[in-house]
Amino acid sequence: MSILIDKNTRVMTQGMTGKVGQFHTLGCLGYANGANCFVAGVTPNKGGQNFEGVPIYNSVLEAKQQTGATVSVIYVPPAYAAAAIDEAVEADLDLVICITEGIPVHDMIRTRDKMKGKRTLLIGPNCPGLITPDEIKIGIMPGHIHKKGRIGVVSRSGTLTYEAVGQLSALGLGQSSCVGIGGDPINGMKHLDILRLFNEDPETEAVIMVGEIGGSDEEACARWIKDNMKKPVVGFIAGITAPPGKRMGHAGAIISGGQGGADTKLAVMEECGIHITRNPADMGRVMQKILGRS
Repeated sequence: MSILIDKNTRVMTQGMTGKVGQFHTLGCLGYANGANCFVAGVTPNKGGQNFEGVPIYNSVLEAKQQTGATVSVIYVPPAYAAAAIDEAVEADLDLVICITEGIPVHDMIRTRDKMKGKRTLLIGPNCPGLITPDEIKIGIMPGHIHKKGRIGVVSRSGTLTYEAVGQLSALGLGQSSCVGIGGDPINGMKHLDILRLFNEDPETEAVIMVGEIGGSDEEACARWIKDNMKKPVVGFIAGITAPPGKRMGHAGAIISGGQGGADTKLAVMEECGIHITRNPADMGRVMQKILGRS
């Protein structure tokens, strides 16, 4: 079992003919069932070509109609990436994963507004993607560190996603699905959206939730967990030492107006019953302990 994607998912790559799109699509094709899952590429005016046997189409709608793909992954340059999301939403895809970093905020504000009333789900932008181990990966994460198991992982940070996964795999606790939601201030699915899916997934036993300074999404998710979550959650917040008002890495990682600090987030999370750790090296061990497998 998994959330959002599995071995039967059919995927198209937007930006297939670019160097980045080809590099990461090649990695996804070589992982688990990827050769069957990745069925199309999209680049305007490049239709009729192919990459590693995957046909390329001029538009998302054409790729969907010709191949049945219902999920898109975007490696389009920042200036055009929001428009690529818009095209996927207009084609009524199930899910869009935008890997692109550096999309102008005003572009994403317009795109999020256009998505109102639409059914398409968005992960990202500025995210590593998602993976269901031994079935399919969509994005830039290293597939070899993942191991099939029963722990869900959701994270705003790409590298800390890999850290959590690596620890779980090393301890013999694999992952059911792993989702990197990205760190931009205007994005798609939030921690809360992913936790809802993990809560209903019978094959997910517990969840690691990695947040960052900035915004209030983690606090909102923690309060929902307190009232609704049926499974244990381990939490970590990156940016404990970040000074207020200074942007740290991700565009959304900024403490402003006295809100968004790591200590505040951790306090709310702990108050809501999340098993927090202040050391990123301990995420796996904390999970192991609460599951009684240490």
